[in-house]
Amino acid sequence: MRRRLRQVSSLRATFTVSFAAVAAAVTVLVGFLSYDAAARLVRVDQQTVFAEVVQDLRDQVREHPLHTGDFASSDPDHDGPLDDIIRPSRTDVQVLGPDGVIADHGVPPLPVDGRDRVVADDATAGGVVEHKDVYVAGDRYRIATVSLGGGRGAVQVAQQFSDTEDLLRELQQRTVLLVGAVVIAAGLFGWWLARRITRRLVRLAGAAEDVARTGRLGIQVPITGYDEVARLGRSFDRMLGRLAQSEEDQRRLVQDAGHELRTPLTSLRTNISMLRRIDELPPDAREELVADLALESRELTDLVNELVALAAGQSDTEPVRRLDLAELAEDVAVVARRRTGRDITVRVTGDTTVDGRPSALQRAVSNLVENATKFDRAGTAPIEVEVTGPPPAGPASPVGSAASAASAGSGGRHRPVRVEVLDRGPGIGDDDLVRVFDRFYRTADARSLPGSGLGLSIVREVSTAHGGVPFAHPRRGGGTVIGFTVEGAPALD
Repeated sequence: MRRRLRQVSSLRATFTVSFAAVAAAVTVLVGFLSYDAAARLVRVDQQTVFAEVVQDLRDQVREHPLHTGDFASSDPDHDGPLDDIIRPSRTDVQVLGPDGVIADHGVPPLPVDGRDRVVADDATAGGVVEHKDVYVAGDRYRIATVSLGGGRGAVQVAQQFSDTEDLLRELQQRTVLLVGAVVIAAGLFGWWLARRITRRLVRLAGAAEDVARTGRLGIQVPITGYDEVARLGRSFDRMLGRLAQSEEDQRRLVQDAGHELRTPLTSLRTNISMLRRIDELPPDAREELVADLALESRELTDLVNELVALAAGQSDTEPVRRLDLAELAEDVAVVARRRTGRDITVRVTGDTTVDGRPSALQRAVSNLVENATKFDRAGTAPIEVEVTGPPPAGPASPVGSAASAASAGSGGRHRPVRVEVLDRGPGIGDDDLVRVFDRFYRTADARSLPGSGLGLSIVREVSTAHGGVPFAHPRRGGGTVIGFTVEGAPALD
């Protein structure tokens, strides 16, 4: 029980971890790509705006001769070039006079170095020098100094990086939180899904362990749904059903065989005990004793052979191949004529091709013929074997395509092929007709005759295994008609 719980827990943990790992990998990948794309867009956008502001300033100073006073922050109308710079980009502006002297401080004041002073004294308007990653009061800036020309000074334009980086850092933190939340949610959902899936597997595993522990094959297998787990449960249930049926068949076979073997073995023991006094017996009694021993040993051998044949027929190990049932019946008739000296005729009608196990079918036909010769031992009329199949398909068929279609069964198969053995024996009573195919069943008239009662049971097993049914009924004019059907071979296109 503990091992099963560990296995189930491991399976659930595997489901949960796998689901969470896949969700985490996808979420991290999507989050990283999204953050990287957003950061690139924001940085490129800020750089583009700053470049446009600098270019606009250069265009202004080139087109109009401007002075440092034009960029004064104290402009009451807010309609000067300074406002044109600040409005679109929220930049910090600082004005430099000749020699790089600060004429109007920025907020915060921006640093001025030698290159800025050179630009302030530049005679050509629009000259520019840029500074990247300049730290002012703990914040990072990008600064561009644009010359006013004529040595009148310069204008410094600064864009702060810190606000953008703070925004991106916050976006990064939110992305990490979102990834964590998705991973946790995926883990919980994976645990719920694993529990839902493994719940039925746990019940199925419990049923299998109960079968292994108790040996009982009649345990109810829980089946719900229509997915793969349900299909597994149904297959397992059918497997248990087949095993239970096989176990029951084996149990019945052993019980019936033990019951049937008891009689000849008892008789053999009795006769063997008489062998100790064989010298005291008269010659006629000796001959009778030896004949009884030979007969009983032969019957015991036949019974064992029948049991072996019945068990082999149930195993279905013989390969299936296409054969002509009429030819097989003719071979059986040849052997039966040689053994019994009786006249046995075979009549064939229609297409008698089947897909089956040759040895099993030959055994079934042979049992029917032997049964007929045994019960019609003193008869002089021939024993008749009739093999009847559907009319052969093709253009030569007199009934045309409609009959050909009618002769085909479901799945493109012919109608069953029918094997009948007709004799003129004493017949079978109505009460016995329904039981003649049972194992070890023998009619009252047959109990004095040699036999095991397994011959017709083998016929039933073979017929059922080949998709057919056995049958028996009285023959008009006396005797019996007994036989079986076999599912016909698929029609060839």
